[in-house]
Amino acid sequence: MPSRTRETLLKILVPVLVVFALLALWHIGVTVSGVPQYILPSPLAAANALVKDWGTLSPALWVTTKITLASLALALIGGVGIAVFLVQSRWIELAFYPITVILQVTPIVAVAPLILIYAPSTQVALLICAFLVAFFPILSNMVQGLKSVDHNLLNLFDLYGASRLQTLLYLKLPASLPYFMTGLRIGGGLALIAAVVAEFAAGSAGAGSGLAFRLLEAQYRLNIPRLFAALFLLSCLGVLIFAVTSFISWLTLHRWHESSLRREN
Repeated sequence: MPSRTRETLLKILVPVLVVFALLALWHIGVTVSGVPQYILPSPLAAANALVKDWGTLSPALWVTTKITLASLALALIGGVGIAVFLVQSRWIELAFYPITVILQVTPIVAVAPLILIYAPSTQVALLICAFLVAFFPILSNMVQGLKSVDHNLLNLFDLYGASRLQTLLYLKLPASLPYFMTGLRIGGGLALIAAVVAEFAAGSAGAGSGLAFRLLEAQYRLNIPRLFAALFLLSCLGVLIFAVTSFISWLTLHRWHESSLRREN
């Protein structure tokens, strides 16, 4: 077996085996200690709850997924657009960048009640909350990437009479891709976290609610196996988002950027 294939298999098998070992320890510990299911269910009880309550949990999972992906898409568009706007002038950056920092450092739980008052619906309020959290990492990484272009290359473009738009399209944006991909991976995870936290703050309920409401519902009813099942779905969604964004990053950078190239020695 080639060394690269063996290394890839090990990267997959080792984490999977560790997870299964932890689940086995969890099951043995619960079984031996006799802890009641309403305090700590076994992995099998959580799996049974996932299958049994799938009709309830799957619509909530879809709601959370839609809010997360929509907020991430808006954060990508807004983050890249505003980053390009900010780097056009040092004075523009000095004037507007502090506003974005204020929006980022203000806890979303504190802002959520105001958003709920002014937003036309709860779903729009959740989308705005998730957008605000995912927006800043993409913006800050993109600004850093656009400002980190090699000055010698900038001078070369100036020497050949390139316009500002040509410099942006053919030099600054490609050079900022590694920073953008970092912001994308961070923003994807934060969008999911913000969607759940915003739903906690909103206290939304009913058929159109996401997994956060199902978590609270299971807690109030002491249905702890369903709570663990909902947590499992949230974890799987987060892992899937991270895997997809990491794959996009690898697909974009693996042929040319040092962070993704394999070392020869």
